[in-house]
Amino acid sequence: MSKLVNSLKGVSSRLLHKEYEGLRFAYWRGARLWSGSYFAGSVGGAPISMVHQYIERHARPGV
Repeated sequence: MSKLVNSLKGVSSRLLHKEYEGLRFAYWRGARLWSGSYFAGSVGGAPISMVHQYIERHARPGV
């Protein structure tokens, strides 16, 4: 899992920096675009519609 996530972060970071050249200036002293950590969770085989409903029913941070 960690190799997949690191690969996705690396590829997406390179593509975003290529697409948006000003992006590198948005981060203090060239800090990385993505953090070094990630989260992976499981929904126990629940249908995607139930997962979607669960997410929609919960308040978003700052709202």
